[in-house]
Amino acid sequence: MKLLSFQLEGTTHWGILKDDGIYYSDHLMTYFPNLLSVIQNFHHLNLEQDLNKFVTLDEVNILPPYQPNKNIMCIGKNYREHALEMTSNDPTSIPKAPVVFTKSPTCVIGQDQTILAHTNVTNQLDYEGELAVVIGKKGINISKEEALDFVFGYTILNDITARDLQKKHQQFFKGKSLDTFAPFGPVIVSADEIPDVQNLHIQTKVNDEVRQDGNTNDMIFSVADLIEVLSEGMTLEPGDVIATGTPSGVGKGFSPPRFLNPGDQVSITIEGIGTLQNIVKE
Repeated sequence: MKLLSFQLEGTTHWGILKDDGIYYSDHLMTYFPNLLSVIQNFHHLNLEQDLNKFVTLDEVNILPPYQPNKNIMCIGKNYREHALEMTSNDPTSIPKAPVVFTKSPTCVIGQDQTILAHTNVTNQLDYEGELAVVIGKKGINISKEEALDFVFGYTILNDITARDLQKKHQQFFKGKSLDTFAPFGPVIVSADEIPDVQNLHIQTKVNDEVRQDGNTNDMIFSVADLIEVLSEGMTLEPGDVIATGTPSGVGKGFSPPRFLNPGDQVSITIEGIGTLQNIVKE
């Protein structure tokens, strides 16, 4: 299934995206008002039988799948070539354990919503196209072998970053968490539709120019590895989001750097999921 949230005539709904449009149910919305509540109760629902209304895509505005109620967990330097491009090809920069940071949930936006340039705060606005994992079951100390059983589905996240703030504060949170710095969606694809999460093509374009072109098989730490490490002594819950790192080709990695400017359009496409696109504005 491809699940998404949308606005129709001023009202927010969620539903399943199919080839001809979106199927949804006002009745289910009464009990499960958003996709987060669906994820938290998914094993008790029979969505295919209960969605009895239909709308086409051109009738709605796509929203973020849901508003996470916890910080988004993120992994830095999880692709070897990206680790090298960020450190002048220093092989010692390749991590031996996952580099973990978080983004505030308040920076989440959806498909076609505006990335604010924040030119009063930063002049080094960068993009990072990433596969994001949505946790579907509560668990702690999850083994690598069991890890994928705890995944509800997969989506796309653009880890927008103010590189100058990242350097200034000597940690990632502030430079990663300005308003609109987490484009998210447009759909969540249920895990059963992704037969091999470690073999997905991922591509980022800026104004139709390919900047990032990679595959999830290039990850240093697989999705299963990340779930195992993150759950060590720490409970993961349904709706938790893990952004798994970005391939090489970010703006900072070019010489000279190629940061984003107002008017730029960023599009991230991941095989089996779709395309997330947003425009940068003042």
